[in-house]
Amino acid sequence: MKDEVFITCAITGAGDTVGKSDKVPVTPQQIADSAIEAARAGAAIAHIHVRDIATGQGNRDRDAFREVVSRIRSSDVDVIINLTTGMGGDFIPDENDPGRAAEGCDMASPEDRVLHIEELLPEICTLDIATMNFPGGAFMNVPKHLRIMADRIKAAGVTPELECFDLGHVRLANQLIAEGHIAEPPLFQLCLGVPWGAAADTESLMAMRNLLPKNARWSAFGISRLQMPMAAQSVVAGGNVRVGLEDNLYLDRGVLATNGQLVERAVGIVERLGVRVMSPGETREHLGLSKQH
Repeated sequence: MKDEVFITCAITGAGDTVGKSDKVPVTPQQIADSAIEAARAGAAIAHIHVRDIATGQGNRDRDAFREVVSRIRSSDVDVIINLTTGMGGDFIPDENDPGRAAEGCDMASPEDRVLHIEELLPEICTLDIATMNFPGGAFMNVPKHLRIMADRIKAAGVTPELECFDLGHVRLANQLIAEGHIAEPPLFQLCLGVPWGAAADTESLMAMRNLLPKNARWSAFGISRLQMPMAAQSVVAGGNVRVGLEDNLYLDRGVLATNGQLVERAVGIVERLGVRVMSPGETREHLGLSKQH
């Protein structure tokens, strides 16, 4: 267990959560305001998706990303911006032609999936090392596309956060590092409890952690009611923490949370373990990030 850790807040995600909680931010202003709220509560990093204002569904609208980033950067609050590149990999086979994507799927080229990263230059962006089944379809990230995305992210000077949902994803990430597509030391996010990936339990966390490179910086999270238990276990295992409405809507049973409240709860857990929460500036130095505008 380390003496100090950083906290990431996953602000809104792309899941079907808007109808389940009125606390989930949808508009660019709401997303930016929620990221600022999380930072004031103790989060060093804000992990950001954007949503369609009319439907509330996740999308990859570059104008929306542009507005969110602008609002955060023009505020008086320091927080490390972490933009998703996960959108553009959703595949459901067409019933009449399984070789084609069904109507409504969001499949994009690897180049398109990183255009907003190359334009906005966040300090961090996610790189999902995952082809896996999701409820209702598949999440597609084939190795060839991952290499293209990783190379473009590296050329932009942005640090990729390698999101791994199962053991095989860690192995593939290690291969990309060995091939030089990912700069060292790498940054990992271990994503636990997502159907149908690794379970949110101690055994899965430790198995994935034990496959990480020795110099890796890493965090882990669990979804839903296991968000806070996995936050504690990540700290005990030597990792950092992620919480937020992307992964869990509730502060307590039946009590809907805001991102700020979830971060405050995580700060309390970390401090009760005798560990200090790092500021954005300290986290930036720890991860070797360059603040970009």
